[in-house]
Amino acid sequence: MPSAYERATEQGEEALRATLLDAASALLSAEGPQALAMRRIAGEVGCSTTVLYRMFGGKNGLAEALYSEGFERFQQRLNTVPANPDPRLRLLDLALAYRDNALQQRNYYGLMFGQAIPGFVPGEEVSRRAIASFTVLYDAVTACASAGYLIDAEPLSIASTLWATMHGLVSLELAGLLPEPDAAFDTALRGLTTGLFAPADGTSS
Repeated sequence: MPSAYERATEQGEEALRATLLDAASALLSAEGPQALAMRRIAGEVGCSTTVLYRMFGGKNGLAEALYSEGFERFQQRLNTVPANPDPRLRLLDLALAYRDNALQQRNYYGLMFGQAIPGFVPGEEVSRRAIASFTVLYDAVTACASAGYLIDAEPLSIASTLWATMHGLVSLELAGLLPEPDAAFDTALRGLTTGLFAPADGTSS
């Protein structure tokens, strides 16, 4: 049977990069930062450590690549949310996409929003790309405000509240501490939208 490295190599450099990062993120999630060793990762995919050093330069480069990959996949998932003539529905769809991405990419979630790698500080460019993911949510909230669908509150404050709520729920779900996750998310979104959205005719309640 061909190794994961051999299969990925046949598909090209991007597939190889993703395979190496997925192996590293899985080890990190399952065993902690002590597992993030070049020799260990190479053994998981069936390649030499030379391949890892060539692609990432070292452990710090690998950590930054993992952090960046998590946010890139997150951004790609948000970008699949279609436009909607009603910006309120798009905002709800983005919230659901946030949860879906976290569940599908759970090995990366701790890298993105936790301290999975002690001492790791992302570089300026990677941090800028990470912040851009919040811009998608902020723009969606701003669209609701421009259409007269929000209560009298700053879009930044509302976007931050929505993100914090989704992050808290997702973190509990990933930890197995959220009873009936579907019901919890539904209740939270209903409560938030009832409190944040103005009546359908745009008048104040």
